[in-house]
Amino acid sequence: MNPAELSSALLVVVQKVVADRGSDLAPTDVPLERPRNREHGDWATNIAMRLAKPLGVNPRELAEEIASGARAIDGVASADVAGPGFLNITLDAAAAGALAKRIVEEGADYGRGDLYAGVPINLEFVSANPTGPIHIGGVRWAAVGDSLARIFEFEGADVTREYYFNDHGAQIDRFARSLLASWLGEPTPEDGYGGQYISDIAARVIADYPGDLFHIPREEQQEVFRAVGVELMFGDIKASLHDFGVDFDVYFHENELHDSGAVERAIQRLRDLGTIYEKDGAVWFRSTDFGDDKDRVVIKSDGEAGYISGDLAYYLNKRERGFERNLIMLGADHHGYVQRLMAMTKAFGDEPYVNLEILIGQLVNLVRDGEPMRMSKRAGTVVTLEDLVEAVGVDAGRYALVRSSIDSQVDIDLELWGKHTPDNPVFYVQYAHARTHSVARNAAEYGVDRSAFDASLLSHESESVLLGVLAEFPRIVRQAAELREPHRVARYAEELAGAYHSWYSSCRVTPQGDEPITDVHRTRLWLNDAVGQVLANALGLLGVTAPERM
Repeated sequence: MNPAELSSALLVVVQKVVADRGSDLAPTDVPLERPRNREHGDWATNIAMRLAKPLGVNPRELAEEIASGARAIDGVASADVAGPGFLNITLDAAAAGALAKRIVEEGADYGRGDLYAGVPINLEFVSANPTGPIHIGGVRWAAVGDSLARIFEFEGADVTREYYFNDHGAQIDRFARSLLASWLGEPTPEDGYGGQYISDIAARVIADYPGDLFHIPREEQQEVFRAVGVELMFGDIKASLHDFGVDFDVYFHENELHDSGAVERAIQRLRDLGTIYEKDGAVWFRSTDFGDDKDRVVIKSDGEAGYISGDLAYYLNKRERGFERNLIMLGADHHGYVQRLMAMTKAFGDEPYVNLEILIGQLVNLVRDGEPMRMSKRAGTVVTLEDLVEAVGVDAGRYALVRSSIDSQVDIDLELWGKHTPDNPVFYVQYAHARTHSVARNAAEYGVDRSAFDASLLSHESESVLLGVLAEFPRIVRQAAELREPHRVARYAEELAGAYHSWYSSCRVTPQGDEPITDVHRTRLWLNDAVGQVLANALGLLGVTAPERM
């Protein structure tokens, strides 16, 4: 019996208890959680405490009534009341153990949900400016964003991974001037970009350009370096992300918004809604009417588009493409950005934090020998995606970046994450998965197969713990999707790996000595393979490989 089945069965009991009391309350769910102390049972619920006050009854008294009905549920071994009204439930071995067979039979679909079934979600992440390699902050979004997209898809969503290609504005001008200066042997412009990658890109521009750059005006030279250099830099960014296991469905060019008239159309839409006014020769968005701390300039007095104008057009473009939910991942320096975007959303008649969500991630440091590696894109000492991968590899890099909440700053110890020992969390989980395959291979050599399954034989304490953790996977995935927290999947994988290693030390799948093969061995093989499947599913959601040998 899985948690959803138990919750549904308990709901029937709860609804009857409520109806017998003559109440018109209509409970719709029974929340379950794992007790911290496994001696208290397999599952616990506070449903009696939630309903006691509206029913005007003592919570323990109500819990006793629910417990009486719960004991009659097929597969429930016991239901006991604890504390002020908690209900602790223990499943019989057969009901708990049946999960192992179900997991193996469902395979890669085990844990799949329908939270966002059919919902189109636009997930925009990374979107680093094409003026240099992706720095480590952007790499965090690559790992977290791609994992979140995988989790959304596992919950039924139709996800579009989108990269906003910022090829319009002052930073591109600075990039082009920097390339040109490098080619001419001039000092890096005061506001420009430096570093070896600038010299490398400049050399490639010269190699790729078919004409003669020496005998054209400087303005034309700069335009060549802009067009070709940006394309080369962005090609490098795409390749780096692909090698990191991250690919995008849409690369949206900011220039399209300005060249297609989308900016003007978005401003006109707001004008029609009465939220645009003119002052001091500029055009303003009355964003304070929608919760912003000040109104925003959409067209400057010199006729140039204001910063928010591109946001207006881009958001409207996404909505016109049919995306009900739009998520944007931004760095820690964008906290002040959220309020104006939510005002924009509301002004267009949409619901802030529903039609548009902003996820803010904290900083990442790579630590070597106890000291953070310094980075500065303009100084040319940027710590890049390639630096991380070279130090620890793709799997460890992705896992390290996704393992912690985005709300927390992360220090990645390159020595730790480069180890092939259980101290390294990703190695610990991958080794558990590889061990399940090793056990399966060993079982095949002994002649142990899955020709029989008796769930009641999975009665060892370590098996009860292991089955309990396996049962949690669908709930963990759903939570990760709801809360936008893929780190929950990583932490779950570590918990499952720990439970499996403990079980491995206590229970054998293969017989010892002359001991005959029994259904205990065959049934345990199902459990072993179930663990391997769930570990593979969890690692897959994180974009991390699940090796069969290590």
